[in-house]
Amino acid sequence: MDVFNTCQEINDLLSDQQETSARNLLIKLLDYLNSHNIPYTPLINHFIRETGLYPYLQSETSSWQDKFVYQAFKVDAGDVHQVTLHREQSALLKSLLAGENIAVSAPTSFGKSFVIDAFISIKRPNNVVLIVPTIALTDETRRRLYKKFSNEYKIITTPDVELVSKNILIFPQERAISYINKIESIDILIIDEFYKAGVSFDKDRAPVLLKAILELGKKAKQRYFLAPNISDLNDNPFTEGMKFEKIDFNTVFSEIHKDYLNTSPNNKSFKKDRLLAILNQKRTKTLIYAGTYSNIDKIIGILQDALPNRKNELLESFSNWLKDNYGETYVLSDLVCKGVGIHNGRLHRSLSQLQVRLFEEPMGLYNIVSTSSIIEGVNTSAENVIIWANKNGKPNLNDFTYKNIVGRGGRMFRHFIGKIYLFEAPPEEKPAQLKLEFTDELLNSLDTNRFNDELTREQIIKIIAFNDEMDSILGDGVYKTIINDAAIQACNSSSLREIAIDMTQNPAQWNGLGFLNSNNPQQWGTILFKVLKYLGGSAGATHTDLVAYIKAISNNWNKTIPEIINSLRNNGITIEKYFELERVVSFNLSALLGDINAIQKHIFKNYTDISPFISKISHAFLPKLVYELEEYGLPRMISKKIHKAGLINLEQQDISVNDIISNFNHIGINGLTDSLEFHPFERYILDYFYDGISNNSITN
Repeated sequence: MDVFNTCQEINDLLSDQQETSARNLLIKLLDYLNSHNIPYTPLINHFIRETGLYPYLQSETSSWQDKFVYQAFKVDAGDVHQVTLHREQSALLKSLLAGENIAVSAPTSFGKSFVIDAFISIKRPNNVVLIVPTIALTDETRRRLYKKFSNEYKIITTPDVELVSKNILIFPQERAISYINKIESIDILIIDEFYKAGVSFDKDRAPVLLKAILELGKKAKQRYFLAPNISDLNDNPFTEGMKFEKIDFNTVFSEIHKDYLNTSPNNKSFKKDRLLAILNQKRTKTLIYAGTYSNIDKIIGILQDALPNRKNELLESFSNWLKDNYGETYVLSDLVCKGVGIHNGRLHRSLSQLQVRLFEEPMGLYNIVSTSSIIEGVNTSAENVIIWANKNGKPNLNDFTYKNIVGRGGRMFRHFIGKIYLFEAPPEEKPAQLKLEFTDELLNSLDTNRFNDELTREQIIKIIAFNDEMDSILGDGVYKTIINDAAIQACNSSSLREIAIDMTQNPAQWNGLGFLNSNNPQQWGTILFKVLKYLGGSAGATHTDLVAYIKAISNNWNKTIPEIINSLRNNGITIEKYFELERVVSFNLSALLGDINAIQKHIFKNYTDISPFISKISHAFLPKLVYELEEYGLPRMISKKIHKAGLINLEQQDISVNDIISNFNHIGINGLTDSLEFHPFERYILDYFYDGISNNSITN
């Protein structure tokens, strides 16, 4: 790259007011300068200032004007040192500090976390509610905010934690619902990835997220919603009074390689050959977007055969730990020795987190094969992204999701350029309008008195008709009571109606609900088969296999995972299926049973409260604290060691995970490792765990 000519071209673009093109070319130039260890000249710094990329300024080679800008745009974001914001971050922060309600669309590389952190650090609000789409992003956000603010705030990520005077609550939308009646006032409500409130983007999550936005938004003094790649936002009651801002400001450049153009349709080995060529050529981190679970298996097969084992003590230790705890045949144990990880929504939370952590290690995992789970807010330092297929599960990849995947390549201060390799033609480019509207499922869970102003006459009539029908089944005002208590979370309205009707018409068939509280799993079968028919397509297995699985994992705390898998061999349940079904049971089935429990209390005079069983399955039959600690990056196997040694009682029912975290900090990592013998890789896990529960001012 000719530096002088490139600078001249950047100057011409700026003169023609083509700032985006100028900034892209400048980012490419910065990449060249950094890769060749060439210091920035005053002219380069001038261009950086002109394009708003203030954090990239090199103060030692800057003019006094550029040095002034670098210092002037510094803010306290809760870190040990102040950070310099880029121009658009600063403008957004200024608007938030002025009390504005903002819905913003900004690129993946925008640096949204700095704005949130700076707002909290400067404004010091009492109650912050931050809703994120996934557990993985919950933990990532918690780790960041805990380090910065846990001295002043109670950081809450799990249900049933008592509020104090100053709280930061970080939840997926399902958990946020449980706090509707527990929190009286919210200083700022932040919705990350709020595009998921649109049915066209996420039909499963949208109704719950919309309800959270409505219910919590009523209590919020200020609202701040964030999403990538949204072109327009429709007029709607959910963002009423909010200013929509579309910010087209990138801090990295996406270099697109259309590899699919370089092959014939009949070349069946193209993807394999090109994949291996890229991985053998590149020595930087690569995300491989598979598109489907079957493609993950296909890619894994290729990499197993073609890639050599890396001579890496850390990865070998991880592999041995996986074999000990997940079974000798678990495919991941062999893959990690080749520097390859797997990321999807089915894995144990701690296992996903560990792989992302190893991916960030300079000498850790080099490649991660993933479904769309990796794009839902999980930050990585991937320079390369390979898009294997134009798929997102069964449907084709849409332009919005495609751009989100592309946005995972490159990282501010790590890789100026994200290199994107397309093995299939991308979807047609389309503007992504976010349309937020009342769905039928949302309507049937609303109180018309509370949301009368937001509803049309037709919608109110529809709600009243449904409420009248439910009242005729349950009794006058019963359904309204259930809704006000936020007791219904899983069932759609048709399933809810079916269950209520079936309970009233066939009460004898539901008498067995009480058997679920039995300590004998053999007594659960009949009623579980009854319940599972309302689980629909989310069961993930035949009802026979799922019932066998539920009975088997009732020993999750007492037996090892290989032992449980071995007991299910006749059902054909592998370790991968074990992961999938654990999520089905702990999330889908527990929510369904919660709804059934809420309804049966109003139908049967002599009902048996099945909350004890619901609590058990929602925690996969692990102690509640153990299950919650997995979200913090501590696998159940290590928790079991700590509990059995008597260091911390993890079977306590009347203590929150926040209190247990205090116990862990009191003992310290050295206190644990001096008291117990751990597998070598478990020391690495404990380091990671303690890193996530330690404040910047705390040392262990």
